[in-house]
Amino acid sequence: MAVPEVIPIAHEPGYRTSTIGRFSGGQFLASVTYAFPDGFVRGDGWEEQKRLFVVLHRFDRDGHHQESDIWCAGTWAEQMKRPHDERSVVARAQARLADVLAGLAEREYCDIVVQPFQLTFDGVVFGLITECHDEDEDGEHDWAELYPDRLGFSAPWNGEYDT
Repeated sequence: MAVPEVIPIAHEPGYRTSTIGRFSGGQFLASVTYAFPDGFVRGDGWEEQKRLFVVLHRFDRDGHHQESDIWCAGTWAEQMKRPHDERSVVARAQARLADVLAGLAEREYCDIVVQPFQLTFDGVVFGLITECHDEDEDGEHDWAELYPDRLGFSAPWNGEYDT
């Protein structure tokens, strides 16, 4: 089944899509996620390359991507130096997420529908990217993947995701 023009994403409180919904300007998708730069090869020093991002994507009411606010809170190496400190990388990321969400007027958490989009920030790919296969490939289905969160959406296109 082909990827639809707009892809539903279900709001799941307490899970990875808990910070999505609508606001006065349209729709939003927010998350805190670790990511490596595109093309990263694991080896010594990987802890400095694994970065924690706070992401807020904004869409119009029809699901067209409008803009993204992406902020790097720090690296895994920094987080491991003080994992339980109030100024840790994770604590900074959670505070930033709360701030960006608070800035969305008339915010409500709910299901959304968005069109695929892609952008690169600080060497990391972000977006809802389609993966389509030739019809002659055995067993492969088309899907859309949220990067860098690695949430996969596919038929029956009901908003549920796989990790």
